This record gives sequence, structure tokens and C-alpha cells, in this order.
Amino acid sequence: MAKRRSSKRRKSKRRAPPRIRLTLDQWLDILGYALLAIAAFTILSFLSASHGLIPGWWLGLLRRGFGWGAYLVPLFVGAVGLWLVLRHFGDRLPRVTLLQIVGGMLGYLALLITLHFPAALILFDGDLQATAEAGHGGGYLGAALGRLLLEGLGSVGLVITLITWWLIVVALTFGTTAQDAIRAFQRLQGHLRPRRPRPLPTVPRPSLREAPVPPEQVAIRPAPSARPAPTSAPPTIPAQPRLIGGAQRWQLPTLDEILEPGGEQDFSAEILRQQARIIEETLASLGAPVRVKEINRGPVVTQFGIEPLVVTNSNGKETRVKVSRVAALADDVALALEAKTLRVEAPIPGKGLVGIEVPNPEVSLVALRDVMESAAFAEMDSQLRLCLGQDVSGNPVIADLTTMPHLLIAGTTGSGKSVCVNAIIAALLLQNTPDDLKFLMVDPKRVELIGYNGIPHLLSKVVVEMERVVSALQWVLREMDGRYHRFSEVRATHIRDYNERVAPRLGAKGLPYIVVIIDELADLMMMAPQETERALCRIAQMSRATGIHLVIATQRPSVDVVTGLIKANFPARIAFNVASSVDSRVILDMPGAEQLLGRGDMLFLPPDAPTPLRVQGAFVSDEELRRLVQYWKEQARPGTVPTEKPVQRPLWEEVAEKEPKVEYEDELLPDVIDLVLREQRASISLLQRKLRIGYTRAARLMDILEEHGVVGPQPPGGKAREVFPQAAHALLHPQGKGH
Repeated sequence: MAKRRSSKRRKSKRRAPPRIRLTLDQWLDILGYALLAIAAFTILSFLSASHGLIPGWWLGLLRRGFGWGAYLVPLFVGAVGLWLVLRHFGDRLPRVTLLQIVGGMLGYLALLITLHFPAALILFDGDLQATAEAGHGGGYLGAALGRLLLEGLGSVGLVITLITWWLIVVALTFGTTAQDAIRAFQRLQGHLRPRRPRPLPTVPRPSLREAPVPPEQVAIRPAPSARPAPTSAPPTIPAQPRLIGGAQRWQLPTLDEILEPGGEQDFSAEILRQQARIIEETLASLGAPVRVKEINRGPVVTQFGIEPLVVTNSNGKETRVKVSRVAALADDVALALEAKTLRVEAPIPGKGLVGIEVPNPEVSLVALRDVMESAAFAEMDSQLRLCLGQDVSGNPVIADLTTMPHLLIAGTTGSGKSVCVNAIIAALLLQNTPDDLKFLMVDPKRVELIGYNGIPHLLSKVVVEMERVVSALQWVLREMDGRYHRFSEVRATHIRDYNERVAPRLGAKGLPYIVVIIDELADLMMMAPQETERALCRIAQMSRATGIHLVIATQRPSVDVVTGLIKANFPARIAFNVASSVDSRVILDMPGAEQLLGRGDMLFLPPDAPTPLRVQGAFVSDEELRRLVQYWKEQARPGTVPTEKPVQRPLWEEVAEKEPKVEYEDELLPDVIDLVLREQRASISLLQRKLRIGYTRAARLMDILEEHGVVGPQPPGGKAREVFPQAAHALLHPQGKGH
């Protein structure tokens, strides 16, 4: 019997119908479909001429309850239903925040109250109840709220409350503030006011930017438009006079006469959306599903901001796709996009997204003038503003050399390194007069910087002789020590404090900033590595407060050129395209520069940023540089410069003239003369190797031999100097005693 009962129980359990369980997503879908059906039924009922029992009852209920606001009810209900049905595609629909929902509900209530009072006054002589029963105005809801406000606050209080209510609705729904409203009113006044001709501006104007793409399927986020600089800024005024044998008044050039504006580059929004779809499909097929949240188009690359999605692993647990997984699939994405190269920024600083940077089919030119006329450039308060270019979103990238305070630039030939150096120099020349800024330029290649000879900003002619570079750096060290001594006497903390507070009080002239530009560091490190490294490190460590800054460029970022000490003292670095990831690690301490596209594509590492910023460098043409150099040469007229003291004379030579000339008492001078006579050639490296002396002493001895005609000038190409035996014998035996 027990077996029969147990078998019956088993059969009853097996025959029990299965329970139907719906998930939360299914319930939400059903609710969305129902709301859409109600909205469609209501709209069709409003449009129909004849109504049945249920439609007539339903429309009467809506009209008596909401009055004229009943026509908005199906729109609200349909919007909620559509959102429930398409909630999985919410990232491709306009986002609605909680504040906007609250603002919409408050706005609907304010609309009912606002409609009900005029309808009652016009149609029913102010009878709120009769207006609601007739289905006009705001219905019963509008009548109840209106009567509550009217009886509690009175007529004046009702008007004030409604005005305040509408202002709150606008602020919540559209996110506008009173300041935004004032600016919009001012812009409207500016459009309505007749335009008057005005002079060409000398202050920044909005940069030319890529036009935003209208969102359809993927939310393409355009770069924020640059705000124009205030047009009420005073025009360029002459700087303070400087006396050079006579009164000289400097005046800064205007951007219109020196620089040319850049052009806009057209692009296809459909191509960007197609690339976004390829990225999503490729990563999903490889087991790393993502969703493209935003698209930022820059001048050279387009950055796709993607969000890793949640996947279900083999254990049934839901986990988010790892960022390292997305970065490891970069080559597969590049293959699918048919891109030359692809860079993954994981994650984007300040955002919960991973950036995939894809090269654009056509490169947009970033003109130096566009960057200098941007709002970011105008808002920065500094005399040494550097216009580096535009980032991947098209925003201008402005850096302050006084806060860096030194800059190290590396990149292969043709990557844009020299153009970047010229853009830095041009931006500084356009901002500062010779009284405010001085340059010391070193160009061992005799190509890049030699064209700046003749401008009044130079402390001397561009240094091209390798043996004079260390002497020039030593003069910079002496100038730095002299400025610190001057600051300590008047208790000034830095150059800006001295120029603004101390110098006017003492009636003294302010000190100019000094920017040292070295175009090729590798040549200096090959010639005199210890002296060069020691001088550069000491300048970099101590010269910030004195207003002396270094900008050094090299095309060989190897460990023997960019040593650990040099790199530690140059926290701000720019890396253009390099040969390998090893070179990228030397300059940036991370790979990535080897994937750059060249032609100005660079990674800028600010001193206060953990990761580099990808920037398309600002371009300045040879014609623009020629106009700028010619402008300053014309201001430095020959009549204003004393002929007995040329401006371009190296200051370290002037310092050497004031010091006692002990070089002729060097006990090694006879040995040096015997050595060059025996070898029939002369070079600094020969003296270092044979006499076992340092670079500084060998260079000083070589200068003595050149002054007395024992050796000739340094020939190009690093060849040895020519030796003249007669002059050597005359220096050894000044009384004419020969051998």
C-alpha cells in the first residue's frame, strides 16, 4: 500500500502544470506595449469624429480631469511606453535625467494652472468649477490647484508664484542658469544691433573647429566651441621704451599681419557611425562586447569612447569586460577598420571610458593663429604661453613654460619636431618684446635656427660652433647666480616678484626672461657629455625662479643622450614619432610614441599629468616665420644701435674681457703647441685625449690658439683644424728665437 501511495504522489507531482514565471524585463516590455496601446487609442479617439461608449467615456474623463492639457496626456504616456520598450538602446536615445523628469511634471502642472484662469475669465466669467466641468482650461486638476493658490496667496501672490514656478521649470528642464539667460539676452541684442566696422582684432578669436555631427544612432560628441575673447580688450600698445644709444620703443606685431588662419576640414558623419559599428561588432565577435558612448573627431585622429559591457562567464557569473582585454585586441580592431595604426587609451583620464584613436582619412591643418586666437590662450595669464596645437577633441592645447619649467622634445626626422620648436619660438616672439624676453639659441646643424639671426631678442648670434656651447651654458649659470644674488639683496622670491614690486620701487629696469633653445642635444652629448649634462642639470634644477627656461630637442632619444639625470629634471616632455617602443620609454617612460602618425602628431606629457595627451602640433609656415623675423629686424633699426657695441655679440665674450686674462699663463700652452705641431692637426678631442684634460680647459686652450692664429677656424662636418707653424713658433718664442 505504501508503494502505491508513493507512486500516486509521484504521478501527481509529475502531472502538476509548470508555473509561468516572467522576468522583470518581460514585465517592463509588457507594460511598455500597454502604454503605447493606450497612447495610440487616445490619439485615434481624439481624431475620430464618432465615439463609442468606451472612447467617449475615456475622452470625457481626460477632458474633465486635465482640460486642454488632455491632449498632452497621450504624448507623455507614449513617451514612457517607448522608453520602456527601447530601454536597452537608451544610449542611442536622448538621455533624460531625474531633474528633467521632475521639471517636466512641474511644467505640466504649471501649464494647467496657467491655462485655467484665462479660460475661466473669458468663457465663464471667472467660474473655475464651471470651466472644469465643461472640460476647458486645466480641468479639475487645474481648478483645484488654482483655487488653492488663489485662496492662500491672493491674486498678486498667485502671479508671483506662477512666474517663479515657470523659472524653476525652465532651470530644471533645460539646465539653464540666470547667467546663461543674461548671456543669451546679450547675444540677442548683439544680433539685433546694427554692426559697425571695427579694426582687426589683436586678441584671440574663436578657433576654427570641426562642425558637430548630428546624432542618429551613435552619439557623436563634437568639441566644445571656443569662446571668443573679449572684443573690448585694449589694442596693442607700445611697450616700455628701451635705451640703446637712443630711445627705442618696441611694439608687438598683430596676428593678422604675421600669421594665416587655418581652414576647416569636411568629414562624413555616416563614416564615423560605420566605424563605430565595426568596432562594436569586431569586439563582440572576439568575446569583448562594448558600446560606443561618444565620438570625438580631432584634426588627425578620431577618438571613439567605448564602454565595456557585462558578459556571463562559464560559471554563470556576470562580469564586465576587462580593459586589458580591449587593449589586447587593438590589432584586430585596426585590421577590421583598415587603419594604418591604432592607439588605445585605457582608460580616458576623467572618464569611465576606453579611448580608441583611429587616424582620419584626411589630416586637418592646425594653424598657429587658430590656437593663439582661442579662448584658452586668452584666459591664461603668463608671458611664456606655448601654443602646442589641438587635442583629439579639437580643443586648443596651451602650456605655460613658467610652470613646466623646462621642455624636452624628441622625435625622428620628419616627425614635426623642428616645426614644433619654430611654433614655440614664434608664439613667444608674438607675445614679448626684446625687453621682456631674450633667446639663446644653439643650432649645431646650422639649418633650423640660423634664420633668427638679426632679431633683437637674441643675446648673441645663433651658436653653431660646438666648442662654444659649453661656454654659453656656463654663462647662463653665471647669469642665474647673479640674479639670485640680486634677488637676495632686495628680498625678492622670483623674477615676477622682482619685476612687479622691487624694480619699480628702486627705479631699476626689469629683468627679461631667458629661454635657451637647443636644437640637437645628441651632438652636445657626443662632444662633451659630462660638462653638458652637469650644466643642463644645474640650470634645470635652479633656474625657474630666475626666469631662465630650457627647451631642448633631439632626434635620438637614447639613454646615452637623454640620461637619467636630464630626464629627471625635465618633467614636461613631448614625443613625436620615434623608431621603437624603447625610444618611447626613454622619453615618456611608456610605449606609444612609436604608433604616432608623424607630421606633427605628438604625445605631450605635462609635469602634473600621469598620462600623456595626444596633440596635433600647431603649424607655422616658412613664409610666416620670414614675416615675423623681418618685422623684428625692421624695428631694430641700425640707427638705434651703437656701432661700437653690436647687439649680437656673445655676452660670455664680454664677461671674459672683464676678467683677468690668465689663459696665457696656462702651463700646458707649450705642450699644446708642441702637440699640434707634431700631429699637424688640432681639435678639442685631441687635446682631451693626449693631455688628459677636461673639455672646458681644452676648449679654452683651443680658443687661445685660434686668437693667435696658430690654428684655423672650425671647419664644418667636425673635421680637424688647420695648423700654422709660423704662428706657433712666434707664440712660443715671442723674441723671435726660432728653433
